[in-house]
Amino acid sequence: MTAAAHFFRKLIPDLTPWRASREFRLLWTSGCVTAFGSFLTYIAVPIQIKQLTGSTLAVGLAGAFELVPLVVFGLWGGALADALDRRRLVLLSEAGLTLMAVLLLANSLLPHPMLWPIYLVGALTAALDGIQRPALDSMFPRVVAHDQLPAAFTLVSLYRNAASVAGPALAGVVVAVAGARSAYALDVLTFLASLALIARMRPIPPAESADRPSLRSLGQGLAYAWSRKDLLGTYAIDTVAMLFAFPVAVFPFLADSLDAEWALGLLYAATAVGALLVSATGGWLSRVHRHGRMLLFAALGWGGSMALAGLAGNVWLVLLCLALAGAADQISGVARSTIWNQSIPDELRGRLAGVELLSYSVGPQLGQVRAGGMAALVGTRASIWTGGVMCVLGVLALTASIPKLLAWDSRTDPHVLAVRAQHEKQQAEAAAAEV
Repeated sequence: MTAAAHFFRKLIPDLTPWRASREFRLLWTSGCVTAFGSFLTYIAVPIQIKQLTGSTLAVGLAGAFELVPLVVFGLWGGALADALDRRRLVLLSEAGLTLMAVLLLANSLLPHPMLWPIYLVGALTAALDGIQRPALDSMFPRVVAHDQLPAAFTLVSLYRNAASVAGPALAGVVVAVAGARSAYALDVLTFLASLALIARMRPIPPAESADRPSLRSLGQGLAYAWSRKDLLGTYAIDTVAMLFAFPVAVFPFLADSLDAEWALGLLYAATAVGALLVSATGGWLSRVHRHGRMLLFAALGWGGSMALAGLAGNVWLVLLCLALAGAADQISGVARSTIWNQSIPDELRGRLAGVELLSYSVGPQLGQVRAGGMAALVGTRASIWTGGVMCVLGVLALTASIPKLLAWDSRTDPHVLAVRAQHEKQQAEAAAAEV
């Protein structure tokens, strides 16, 4: 093998989880199908609301209706994921999400579609997503070997990033040509395919020591998170990065300031393109062990790239900076996922996944508010570059205050070693049960 071939082979994502685990293949394929369908609805809903009302406020209210159910049910969904069969919980919530897509389709088929069902379905969808995501995220450590988790999350991010690039583009074409009802119909079909795949998976029962879902069990999960300063550091860094440097809300105004209204769609897609490139060449990510440092440098790269995007006066330079930010965010995501899933005990995995759901959901919502508010005070581009600078300063301050995060090493961390032993024991018991 030539040196060049060896180099490129290292860049190709590690496919070991796909080859080794039937359950991972089913879960990955289900998520891939659903992701593309969900992006159709994600784009179709605001377009339909705009068509019905012509009001930017009405479009913005859709997000407001979704935030509270996501927070409440995200925490409760984590408790349920630790107490129930995770595969069954994902299957039932997926059936509920399918029903929500059917309701959106039914409303769109009315002679005069109504606005309030769209808001109601949005709130119910957020609640179901809050219930499902902790169970879904905590399934991966149960179906993939412990040392293959970084490779598994690189493969998962590959389809998620591909969907975030191709999904909106496909949705725009579908809605423009055939209307929102066609997007909802396609989403229903993808949910049905996903249900069929998840139904083929084996049960993933809770740990023998699992607690019943209750406020007490939620408190135990939060207490564990508080005791792990390295985990707190990952949550805090992600929240700070999104709070200060997530300026998507002002992209329409950024396009105007650059005299490039034609590039608005490219601005929205640029970060996803950068993330997709990292996913497609992310074989090296599975060979990193110092994930705390990896997270630090990636978060600094995100903030620095966003600062440069705000300072750049050329639209192509702005797009390049946004793509670099997306690449950094993808690296950060792999680092966070690896720390979470390699070091959290299985009996607490669902509740901690609920906390993670809040950390990566609430931050972008607050970041939209910050970006829009600062843009009103200092201008669009100043809002972006100052946010990037504040992100860099905030990440540096957090990292200095949490030395355990910088020292984190998957080869020596005691939590990782304990979870690895637990995982190997579970696999041995499962193999013995099959025999």
